[in-house]
Amino acid sequence: MEENAPIISNDAVVFGLLMATLAFVFATSASKRPFWVRFYTYVPTVLLCYFIPAVFNSLGLISGESSGLYKVASRYLLPASLVLFTISIDLKGILKLGPKALTMFLAGTVGIMLGGPVALITVGFFYPEIYSGTGSDEIWRGLSTIAGSWIGGGANQTAMLEVFGASPTLFGQMIAVDVLVANLWMAVLLYWAAKPEKIDKLLKADSTAIYELRDRIAKYREGIMKIPSLGDTMLILGFGFGVTGVSHLCADFLAPWFEANYPELNQYSLNSAFFWIVVIATTLGLLLSFTKARKLEGAGASRMGSVLLYVLVATIGMQMDLGAVLDSPILFLVGLIWIIFHALTMILVAWIIKAPFFYVAVGSQANVGGAASAPIVASAFDPSLASVGVLLAVLGYALGTYGAYISGLIMQSISAM
Repeated sequence: MEENAPIISNDAVVFGLLMATLAFVFATSASKRPFWVRFYTYVPTVLLCYFIPAVFNSLGLISGESSGLYKVASRYLLPASLVLFTISIDLKGILKLGPKALTMFLAGTVGIMLGGPVALITVGFFYPEIYSGTGSDEIWRGLSTIAGSWIGGGANQTAMLEVFGASPTLFGQMIAVDVLVANLWMAVLLYWAAKPEKIDKLLKADSTAIYELRDRIAKYREGIMKIPSLGDTMLILGFGFGVTGVSHLCADFLAPWFEANYPELNQYSLNSAFFWIVVIATTLGLLLSFTKARKLEGAGASRMGSVLLYVLVATIGMQMDLGAVLDSPILFLVGLIWIIFHALTMILVAWIIKAPFFYVAVGSQANVGGAASAPIVASAFDPSLASVGVLLAVLGYALGTYGAYISGLIMQSISAM
């Protein structure tokens, strides 16, 4: 245990390191020096905020596994940021985005359902030993838990573990594949989110509705913009964390109530406190957008939301161990082929229906990353679009168990051949 201990284990120090890292990234990205201007032409800011903590974790400087910062960021800062993003949202504008967002989300779900079997067949053709497991160590049992995680979330993953009965050792390996491949894919999405025009041109997509929504919100901000006073900032934080507190209060009641009275609904994550926290925070934020609270955007509500979200980005990055791929390269190869199939499926569907890359990125991350990271990818396009990612991710929780179960059965039949 001592050999694996990080150099820095005090979370206060780790948090200081992460905040200093974020400050460094944003300070250099705003620099006019030729080197930094050229550097940030190719490297998106949000990608560095994510990748540098991953390097710290991989080198053993800090440990995402033993740190409690991610839980704090995801449970407290994420819901508060969702409130501050949605408080000024143009709900009618989001609805005008049309059915393409839902179509791309479902395309991503199908890509994951079929991607696992395709990856298993592909790797199994060159490496038949992958089918050598017996009983609870059969590879398909573990892969079904990844399907649950990538379509829905942790609750769906646990459901697949219970249904198909993967061994603890196999499940541990699958967790590593899940985290590393999903985080690598998120890094790819964040990179291209900073320059979507190139892919939109390739897809011959019409991004008019997205840009109109972005411009309309920007125009609204300009009309109410002011230098925030201390009272304004306190009011912004009061709304953000006050609603977060209400969300936790309701979640503490609703999650155990559904667990006790309707356990059959657990497959929809209704027994998950995190599910209710995210849903309630987003819903209350949307309701506040119809009140005078909407004017808090002029004092920097979404900017404050971005600060909280970037802290979450850094804590997600510190969960990633870049060296873990060396522990089980064959399983990671399965995961990479799987995510590539998912990506190609989404690109193909986007090309057919001429959907912009925004729908590809957010629809994919709503599946693979869930409610914790879908708004990060959405806000990489524009902070005002964060709630689109949340709404799609919630849908993923509902479909996760069904999709993963079907995918698991297909992989079981492949392994039996």
